[in-house]
Amino acid sequence: MNSSTEALSTHPTDCAEVQVPNQVFMAIAVASLSENILVIVAVIKNRNLHSPMYCFICNLAVFNTISSLFKALENILLLFKEAGHLNSLRLFELNIDDIMDSLLCMCFLGSIFSILTIAVDRYISIFHALRYHTLMTMRRVVVMLSTIWVLCGTSGVLMIGFFEAATVKIFFVVPFFTALLFILLLYVHMFLLARHHANRIASMPGLHARQRQSGLRGALTLTILIGVFVACWAPFCPHLLIMMICPENPYCECYRSLFQLHVVLLVSHAVTDPAIYAFRSTELRNTYKKMFLCSASRIFKECV
Repeated sequence: MNSSTEALSTHPTDCAEVQVPNQVFMAIAVASLSENILVIVAVIKNRNLHSPMYCFICNLAVFNTISSLFKALENILLLFKEAGHLNSLRLFELNIDDIMDSLLCMCFLGSIFSILTIAVDRYISIFHALRYHTLMTMRRVVVMLSTIWVLCGTSGVLMIGFFEAATVKIFFVVPFFTALLFILLLYVHMFLLARHHANRIASMPGLHARQRQSGLRGALTLTILIGVFVACWAPFCPHLLIMMICPENPYCECYRSLFQLHVVLLVSHAVTDPAIYAFRSTELRNTYKKMFLCSASRIFKECV
């Protein structure tokens, strides 16, 4: 099992590979699964959340849910393998492993494209507010989401089925870094404008404190988005370049020995996504409160 990890660590090196216990991945997967399912249920139940922005947030939560589910399943199978109940060389186990790795690659790429759509949506809603409903129609949202799923599904299958082919690696890596670059450019641009706007508001003596706090809150939110995104994704990105440029270089191999540690940071982003994109939304927080209050009242009635 875990062939995708092994494929990135097949060459000998003097640097010992850092091993992360399967229980750590399991705990992150369960936390991510719980949070993202909560987001999906909240968006489906509340008609006020049936808008382009929340469609993109829900799409990201779906990718995170699938990746968390199969990451948890993969770790369960690894625990069975360590206990001697599975043989990783059997055809059935190899096929299951390939399917899970394909889905994980699909979700990995799908998450980055979902974050890109959220960034684009935020940019249009902030800086082209008057044209937002004209530019971001539900029809265009469906086309964007369908394109993401087709592209990511195809990339996931090709990446696992033809991993050694340079063309397939390029087909996987180039869209990833293109999306990554656009996300960083959009967020940095939005952050600079938001900070400038917050400074202007703060310098105007006639404005109320609430208006000042709103401007500062917007800049703070974008700062958190950029900081967490870079912290979780930046350490993993060089692995994709190493895979193509210097797969047998000893210095590159030393960096690849940290692969599992960097994957922990990467999958942790699926836990922070709901907190950043969803939990800071007043409408979503109110939906969560209603959901929990309804559940609590039903349990109370059943107990009585």
